[in-house]
Amino acid sequence: MSKFKKDPLDNTNTLLTLSSIYNSLTRTEKKIADAIQQDPETVVYATLTDLAEKSGVGETSVLRLCRKIGFGGYQEFKLALAKDLVVPIKNVHSQIEETDDLSTMAAKITADNIQALENTLSLIGIGELQKAMELIGRARKIYFFGVGSSANTAADGKYRFMRLGFNVELVSDPHIMAMVATLMTPDDVVFGISTSGSTKDLVDAVRIAKQNGASIVCLTSHSRSPLTQQANVVLLTKSRETPLQGGAFSSKIAQIHVLDILSTATAINYRDKSYDAIERTAKAVLDKIY
Repeated sequence: MSKFKKDPLDNTNTLLTLSSIYNSLTRTEKKIADAIQQDPETVVYATLTDLAEKSGVGETSVLRLCRKIGFGGYQEFKLALAKDLVVPIKNVHSQIEETDDLSTMAAKITADNIQALENTLSLIGIGELQKAMELIGRARKIYFFGVGSSANTAADGKYRFMRLGFNVELVSDPHIMAMVATLMTPDDVVFGISTSGSTKDLVDAVRIAKQNGASIVCLTSHSRSPLTQQANVVLLTKSRETPLQGGAFSSKIAQIHVLDILSTATAINYRDKSYDAIERTAKAVLDKIY
């Protein structure tokens, strides 16, 4: 265990720190260090599971190395590594240069978002979408779970399916999430949203819900993540985020794109219920608009 606690945003270069203690590392830790030093840019986008698999070690070994070099966990380590490798603007959109004019910047960001949608389309499993639609159709209640930036996507999901006439609840507070999960039954569905698939509060609550018999649908960008291990249905989006990019807009676009496809297909599949609900909810707000 390290004798000091690093601030992930201090001025110490993470790769230099790793290099300076390399000879004192165990054989297993050296495997991880080698993987990091050989391709640090890829590691910035990798999950804990990704780096463990790349190094041929267990996830606990990766965490142990992070703590040995002074970080509280893997995310703190990645945050410091991202800060060392790229200037802040590149943590928003990797193709943007500080010298780009506004027109070039707009074109690059548009192309980046279009690419996120096209990549997501190639990943969407039609069979998984079908299973998600069937679970939603027979659910007593659907709970959209999301923490932080993912709570915004969860709110959009809740709104879409509420307007289709489904019994839906949004839960974004981790404490309430845990409590709600303990009260679930086999008739309930949890729709968990996390780009990384590694948000601890969400994964812990989903695990509790599953233990109580609830069905789990997850929307994530990492197929081998703690969240997917709990899921009955996995809906994948294409996204690459560094810790400094948390909640990147391209990730949100990809997630909302999948929700759009799923909610539209669900509305058509359960048209007797959904068409009536859409009409009634539309009439409910007619006098709210000039």
